[in-house]
Amino acid sequence: MYKANVAENLETSPPEPKGYKLLIAIPELQEKTAGGVILPDELKDREHTACIVGYVSAVGSDCYKDEDKFPSGPYCKEGDWVIFRSYSGIRLKVGSQEFRLINDDTVEAVVDDPRGYIRV
Repeated sequence: MYKANVAENLETSPPEPKGYKLLIAIPELQEKTAGGVILPDELKDREHTACIVGYVSAVGSDCYKDEDKFPSGPYCKEGDWVIFRSYSGIRLKVGSQEFRLINDDTVEAVVDDPRGYIRV
């Protein structure tokens, strides 16, 4: 369902997150469902906007440093697939790759495989 197309062939480099921000690469949606149904562009746009899963591309220098807020340590690290709150963060595109800049406390879970997770 997803593929990580993380900043490999971009004309402009993705932004470097600062402070307590995470840079999340949003996976590309497939054109068809597993059953062969072609997804209309409107649905793909809506799902991208409300995306809940992404790839942690970069971590700001202050992420998870607040020991009162994160007594058990970081929720995630660079290279993790994470679930985060839909509609959170700043949405941007670099080339054809969509990213989100989100707060470190917006991450809700880490997942091994992002396929199969959908917003309901």
